[in-house]
Amino acid sequence: MFHTMRRKRQQLSPEEAEAVLLRGTTGVLALAGDKAFPYAVPISYAYDGEHIYFHSATEGHKIDAIRRNPNASFAVIDRDEIVPEKYTTAFRSVIVFGSIRIIEDDAEKHAAIHKLAVKYAPENTEQQHTHAIEHAWKRFCMLEMSIAHMTGKQGAAAASAAEK
Repeated sequence: MFHTMRRKRQQLSPEEAEAVLLRGTTGVLALAGDKAFPYAVPISYAYDGEHIYFHSATEGHKIDAIRRNPNASFAVIDRDEIVPEKYTTAFRSVIVFGSIRIIEDDAEKHAAIHKLAVKYAPENTEQQHTHAIEHAWKRFCMLEMSIAHMTGKQGAAAASAAEK
């Protein structure tokens, strides 16, 4: 169902790919958009080892696209350094394929947004997280991506730099 990587030596192990997701702060979520045009949007996220969580406004292009077709891909770039003398880049990235659901249950929604709050404001107290979540509660929804396939890749320049 999913393509295999052509350049196997550049493929990250599942553990390395997961580490990229845990380290990353922003990715690009790609959905089936309007009139058969892809819709890709930069977005912050939290990964808990099983699912990827996103927050969203309760309506708009992203929500309309998910309601029409929940299948999505999500890409995170971990490294992108130009290596001019070799006319290439030292890159490392991960692409995840899966389906997204809008979280309807309030307890699930709270648990998901809490993961984002802790990731992006780790020094804040639980009271600060709770206050921020309650303040914005009615204006956002939470999305959960179930992972069907994940693959990571790094350029040869990134691999040789990592070995040094």
